[in-house]
Amino acid sequence: MSRRFTPKVVTANRLREGDVVYLTADDRWSPFHHEAELIEDEAHAQMRLLHATAQKLTVVGGYLADARPGPIGPEPTHFREAFRTRGPSNYHHGKQADLAN
Repeated sequence: MSRRFTPKVVTANRLREGDVVYLTADDRWSPFHHEAELIEDEAHAQMRLLHATAQKLTVVGGYLADARPGPIGPEPTHFREAFRTRGPSNYHHGKQADLAN
């Protein structure tokens, strides 16, 4: 018996800066997890991942990450993904600086 599909978001790293980004329902790459498209169908998830990985001049390392619905959008379900939403951990810049201001 196969496992039930867990909702996903498509995530990758922006090619030029290396920032973590998420694919939105309107085909933008957002730095914010809550703006990502929450995909609840396995076939649709695979199609969105193919769409993302074809954008080789924009993003690299695309994959499907588990997520769950939240009050303002998708929320990560795994520690690694929650950590990636906070940006670089070595010093205060990028998303961390944006959230502090």
